[in-house]
Parts: sequence; structure tokens; C-alpha cells
Amino acid sequence: MRVWQCESGNALWTITPLSSNFPGMTLSAEQPGPMPQLTRSIVLVGLMGAGKTTVGRRLARRLGLPFIDADAEIERAAGCSVADIFDVHGEAAFRDGERKVIARLLSGPRHVLATGGGAFLDPQTRKTLRRRAVSVWLRAETPVLLKRVLRRDTRPLLRQGDPAEILDRLVQRRYPVYAEADIIVDSGEGPHEQVVAAIIEKLVQYQKNQIGQKNQIGQKNQIGKSQNP
Repeated sequence: MRVWQCESGNALWTITPLSSNFPGMTLSAEQPGPMPQLTRSIVLVGLMGAGKTTVGRRLARRLGLPFIDADAEIERAAGCSVADIFDVHGEAAFRDGERKVIARLLSGPRHVLATGGGAFLDPQTRKTLRRRAVSVWLRAETPVLLKRVLRRDTRPLLRQGDPAEILDRLVQRRYPVYAEADIIVDSGEGPHEQVVAAIIEKLVQYQKNQIGQKNQIGQKNQIGKSQNP
């Protein structure tokens, strides 16, 4: 993977091969009810405070897949926090590195990936997700997000002014982009397991829809061949 070297005054990237055993890997055979049989990774997107990491860990456990937090992976490799990377190198440089990390992770074995709030805004990242993953937007209302993010002072973007105003602006700017995700699930004040169950239900339906679309395309192709022997 390409990683930051925060000790240096300049951004430095090195290449490290991915292993099938990811950091933070959690596996479980607990699979009650209908379960999706997807061939792609599942990527959670959404604003800070939407619950991507917490829900992602539970979802991975239910599906028997490895779990990766993209920000945590960057921090582990860099040896410093996302906030420190923002301070040393700036947001633009961080986003460039984030794009490369996500692309590299998605080239490996299937897993559940929680991304940073700004990752899905990058057009190239969205393109990569369409090819290699199923994207799930965890949608939450601003009061819910604010309550969650104020529990920790680790959000670089919230240090630039009033957190409530900043979140409102982010909602207005980012939610139309998040809406391009394959699946949308609301993340409210209820138990995280409810969100996990809703994601699994929609993944099952998503898979059925994909199979149906493929069957329709196959039928159209067969009709076309029969009409043009």
C-alpha cells in the first residue's frame, strides 16, 4: 500500500504488498436469515458521525468478512493521525493519498471497508467503487451527526469553526453526491444492529436486482440473435 511518512516535511509514498489478512480482521459464522452472496467488497460511505466504523465492524462480523477502516489503515501505515496528516501536508495531498489507498485495498480480497467522509466525493474513487465494490451510504440527520462527533476532538474539518454550521454546510454539499451510492440506509439513534440488519436486507435485494438485470440482458441478446441468424 502507499503510505504517508509524517515524520518528513514532504509527502513520501512507498509500496507495500497487500495481504489477505487485513489489520483488524474479524470473522464470524453468525449468519441468521437470508445473506447476500456478493463477489465484491462492501464500502460504507457518509459523513463523519454516521457510524461507518462501528456499523462496519458489526456488518463484517455478520457477513464473515474482514473489516478495514480506511482512515485507521492510513494512520497505522503513517504512524500519525489523520489530523496530523492534514496539518503537515494539507487536505488536498491527503485526499490524493486516500484515493490511492482505497484503490489498492479494493484490488485485494473481499472485505467491508469504512471510508472517510470526503472519500466518496472524489470522482476517481466513485469510479473505482462502481467497478470493484457495492457502496452503501449511511445517511444520518445533522443533530445525530453533531451529537456523535462532539464526543471526540479528532475531526480536522470541525476545527475550522462552529461544528454545527460546518456539518450543515457539509450536508448540503455532500449529500447529493452520497446519493449516488448503490444502497442507502438511514443511521439514526437506534441500535447499530438495526442498521446492520437493514444493510443486509438491502444487499440481498440489490443482489436480486443485479441478477434480474443480467437475466434481462441475456434474454434480449438471445432475442437479437434469433432475429438476426
